[in-house]
Amino acid sequence: MLKIIIVLLLVGIVVSLACGFVFFYQDKGRSKRVLYALGVRITLAVLLMLCVTIGLVTGSLTIQAPWL
Repeated sequence: MLKIIIVLLLVGIVVSLACGFVFFYQDKGRSKRVLYALGVRITLAVLLMLCVTIGLVTGSLTIQAPWL
């Protein structure tokens, strides 16, 4: 369940990034839609970091890097 939430948050971040790019070129600086897209992206990134932290602490996610 946590992995699905993480993937959805990643997809949301990419979609917000694409929307901000489109808004930037369509509005040519006359609108605040780019700032709203940035706010959404920052919120989703914070939620993503929170989910990853919770997953690592609870053991739902594990780090399997060979150097650790």
